[in-house]
Amino acid sequence: MSFRFVHTADIHLDSPLRSLAMRNGDLAELVGDASRQAFVSIVDLCLAERVDALVIAGDLYDGDQTSMKTARFLATQMSRLHQAGIRVLKIRGNHDALSRISKQLVFPDTVTIFGGRSQSVLQTAGGLDVAFHGLSFASPKAPDSLLPKYSAPREGAVNVGIMHTSLAGSPGHDVYAPCSVADLHAHGFEYWALGHIHVRQVHPGTSTVVMPGIPQGRDINEAGEKSVTLVTIRDDRTIEIEERLTSIAQFERVNVDLTETVEWSDVVGRVRSALEDVRASVKSRHAVVRLGLTGTSPLSWALIRDRDMLLAEAEHVAEHTGDTWVEKLELNVSPSTSQTSEEAADPILELAQSMRADAGSEARALVQKVIADLPPDGRDFAGKDEAELELFLDRVLANGADRVTARLKAGGSQ
Repeated sequence: MSFRFVHTADIHLDSPLRSLAMRNGDLAELVGDASRQAFVSIVDLCLAERVDALVIAGDLYDGDQTSMKTARFLATQMSRLHQAGIRVLKIRGNHDALSRISKQLVFPDTVTIFGGRSQSVLQTAGGLDVAFHGLSFASPKAPDSLLPKYSAPREGAVNVGIMHTSLAGSPGHDVYAPCSVADLHAHGFEYWALGHIHVRQVHPGTSTVVMPGIPQGRDINEAGEKSVTLVTIRDDRTIEIEERLTSIAQFERVNVDLTETVEWSDVVGRVRSALEDVRASVKSRHAVVRLGLTGTSPLSWALIRDRDMLLAEAEHVAEHTGDTWVEKLELNVSPSTSQTSEEAADPILELAQSMRADAGSEARALVQKVIADLPPDGRDFAGKDEAELELFLDRVLANGADRVTARLKAGGSQ
């Protein structure tokens, strides 16, 4: 006999996707609904595996949600679990603390939402006593470790701790209830169900410490397969974990080298091959691709000038590949060596170089002002230090100058 539960976190229901919506409405609708569909997949997994509990280690919500549509959705999913006799054990994370819905919803009595003081819930199944220990925060700020507030292990039971924490820190995540993995191992619990960091991490040792990651990526910065953890506690108290895929839409970066392409059809052919390869490798239903085109080609100016046509071609190829979407097209192509030498004295290219130089100081000032106005967790978009800022500015200015140059050269050739 055994006790089994699914461990998830950071679902972020209804996370906003405004920038994506402006580019592609259909794709925005797909990704905007993906977090809900991933949660449905989690509930489906619980039912299919006949688990004893679902553990949600924080951030079920994304923030200050007021939608009753979200409330009805959650009520339906919790009812499915309740009817199957599956217990839900949930803590509030930093995003949940901002949500109005999280304070208003009434769930079945099989749902336990841990409060601001550490508490334990004892579950018995498969001949095992399993004590779940959890602690929520009402405020989105938690600068100090929560670990000292957790009770000691309950004697005779297998102890599972549920915590929302940034551990020792992670890029792209605010510090939240920091603690070390070593301290978690030393606390005496057999399993730690963590949340907050969106990348899956497993830390074996005296106890099993798992950060399951986000079950559905929301943008290209959360690329790759996303999953939950199926936990089995054997009757000898050993613990087995399995990663189970939950993402509906999987973001992927795909780079295509266009070196030596001389015809537009060559470019389209390489894009088609790359998209077919990624579709074959992606296990989620939908592949959402950030397409990066690089290399040297005599077509470079035409590709930059006709970027909109190239994007349309790529989207057409993706549609025929099946359940594949091009989220964005990035161009980093340049003329071949022979073209560069031939055009060294080209006045249009000289103009492009001048534009980059003249715009540099103004661009720097603008970017620094934008950075200062952003919240701390959004200030790394242009780099984390002076060197990365310079690279960011070079890239932005080069792209802008190349577009103007491409159009001038096209006009001069007509």
